[in-house]
Amino acid sequence: MTERITTPFGFASTADEVIDGVDLTGQRAIVTGGAGGIGIETARALARAGAEVVLAVRRVGAGEEAAAEIATSIGADRVTARELDLADQDSVRRFVAGWDQPLHMLINNAGIMALPELQRTAEGWEMQFATNFLGHFALTVGLHDALAAAGRARVVSVSSSGNLFSPVVFDDLHFAFRPYDPLLAYGQSKSAEALLAVEVTRRWSGDGIWSNALNPGAIATGLQKHTGGLKSPKEMHKTPQQGAATSVLLAASPLLDGVGGRYFEDCVEAPVVTERPVDYAGVAAYAVDPGNAERLWNVASDLVAAGAGAR
Repeated sequence: MTERITTPFGFASTADEVIDGVDLTGQRAIVTGGAGGIGIETARALARAGAEVVLAVRRVGAGEEAAAEIATSIGADRVTARELDLADQDSVRRFVAGWDQPLHMLINNAGIMALPELQRTAEGWEMQFATNFLGHFALTVGLHDALAAAGRARVVSVSSSGNLFSPVVFDDLHFAFRPYDPLLAYGQSKSAEALLAVEVTRRWSGDGIWSNALNPGAIATGLQKHTGGLKSPKEMHKTPQQGAATSVLLAASPLLDGVGGRYFEDCVEAPVVTERPVDYAGVAAYAVDPGNAERLWNVASDLVAAGAGAR
């Protein structure tokens, strides 16, 4: 068993502290859902360090406002916005087709949580799985050549302690048989995001592409609009700057060069657990299992290909 990775950073560290002293001049990053929450703070930190950052967002107007706000705060105009709707595979394909430069960092940050009613995409996919995982899967696969062209690239999957609520249920991904449960659906999608990092690293590290997943912690954002806000104890809450720290660490810190297929929280590698802890720390063994990761990749590839063929 490999030794867990630690860093000088921890629970209270901020994105700015993690990026301090790192020069990203000449590098390019994409942050999905970068118009608010931890996404905008991730983008701000990367841009402050010199990276050219694209906010991949559903509402371009909101993305442009965020880009302008970042430019004012860092004194440099390095952030732009492009349209991307992760629940719409046609939108993902358009975004990929419009990208023609080497890509050093892909931060799969956007997400939805605990939709109270079962919603499906045009393909019939459950909406949380489709948005949080399948959209990011198609985006990541579509950008493989751009990532490889960077020489050394990183893919960051923003998962969640929600992975502890459910594995990927391969026999019923879209709740055709199970009664729909908002948190089980969310948990499944977040386990899938963690597994994506495992398989990207296995398949692509030879191309100079590594991927890790993370739990950003408890941050009050629009993500909790269906849950009535944060339910965790106040002492566990983080600011958006603190919530973005682990994303920035995985995207840009030299401490993580050549590291992939792992899951982090509070800026250190999380323990792998075989039952849900009372403090919801750690990552479920099923969410980092290589066999599950390979199976999910193959299933997702078939779903995305079938969805494209049906249109």
